[in-house]
Amino acid sequence: MNKKIVVAITGASGVVYGIRLVEELSKSRDVYVVVSNAAKKVFQYEYPEGLRKIKNIKIYSENDIDAPIASSSFCVDAMVICPCSMNTLAAISIGLSDNLIRRVADIMIKEGKKLILVLREMPFSQIHLENMLKLSKLGVVIMPACPGFYHKPKKIEDMINFVIGKILDRLAIKNNLYKRWK
Repeated sequence: MNKKIVVAITGASGVVYGIRLVEELSKSRDVYVVVSNAAKKVFQYEYPEGLRKIKNIKIYSENDIDAPIASSSFCVDAMVICPCSMNTLAAISIGLSDNLIRRVADIMIKEGKKLILVLREMPFSQIHLENMLKLSKLGVVIMPACPGFYHKPKKIEDMINFVIGKILDRLAIKNNLYKRWK
């Protein structure tokens, strides 16, 4: 049985990270995608074709609070918020579950399941850092989208794949998306 993974795409710049992650996960996992209202606007600027070319995924809006993934009995295995806006980070850190993204994140925390936040913002304010620390203490994985350069990337896709490969590593999913240090 395939593992169920939720990928949420929020309104931070870098929606291409979320799209690339969904492409990779959909090859071997059941993927449920939640797109925030703000992310829909970011898609218009950064990646107008959106998620249309990816097959075998279910896409929800953040307003679909009655979606199956909104219940802990649906048994989602992991969630990645990629990219994760500072707004979403703050809401999760104070326990808001007023939309589908925040609700599923709340379930991951309360059920002790893997929750990865791929932050795409800089610089971090003290408030951002305190929110990250609070969630990290609860077991949430904080992963800023910071590509490495030791693999000598030749194009943007190489840098994107580095970040996605690191996310897949944290999900214990084998991949060859980047050259590993020897």
